[in-house]
Amino acid sequence: MSIALEFEQVLKRFPSAAYNALDSVSCSINEGEFITILGTSGCGKTTFLKMVNRIYEPDSGKIKLFGEEIQKKDAVKLRHGIGYVIQQIGLFPHMTIFENIATVPKILKWSKQKIAARVEELLHLVNLDPAEFSRRYPAQLSGGQQQRIGLARALAADPAVMLLDEPFGAIDAINRSNLQNELLNIHRANRRTYLFVTHDIHEAFKLATRVIIMHRGQIQQFAPPDEILKHPATDFVRELLESSEDIVAYGAKL
Repeated sequence: MSIALEFEQVLKRFPSAAYNALDSVSCSINEGEFITILGTSGCGKTTFLKMVNRIYEPDSGKIKLFGEEIQKKDAVKLRHGIGYVIQQIGLFPHMTIFENIATVPKILKWSKQKIAARVEELLHLVNLDPAEFSRRYPAQLSGGQQQRIGLARALAADPAVMLLDEPFGAIDAINRSNLQNELLNIHRANRRTYLFVTHDIHEAFKLATRVIIMHRGQIQQFAPPDEILKHPATDFVRELLESSEDIVAYGAKL
């Protein structure tokens, strides 16, 4: 199994911050894993994610994507090969759904036929009928439908790595559960590397092959959900688990 992503002693501190956003973080993520990054607000999880596509640059340390240092790559070209989904979705309101999904393939100069086939494929993948939705505009969609389009757009160029920053945080519980299930099905189908930030412990444990638990810029534990439940590595991890009665009850059955 090849390594998709490596952090080597990565440090990041923002001006006037009380502590490092990332405090000498080191970890390796294998190709095809679904990694969730869990922690309270300000723990460094979003900073970790934004380092991967160079929205933030490290103060020190190295980040490697498939063995190459990302700081040595052109940032724009790097981002073309990384899918990125955020809670605010960020669809272009003046573009149709078709045009939104086709954004990166057009930049990459795909043929019209290839783009049309890919958009249709992705709309089916996120359970939206191309005949019904292709010509609509974002304002004509519900929040859950918009989030599906945001996901489809991020998947359009078949990126090797997907970054998802609390993408379902503003979605109601039923749609959120459905979107989680769809995302798991998509990941099982394409076996790409996913990094998913959340503050929801249930979401983190449901989706992940392994979970990164962060606190004050440091990784407290990086392990499969079952291992974390059986053997919490620090007092912080233990307290986090105990904050959820459902998780504690599930762990007791293991």
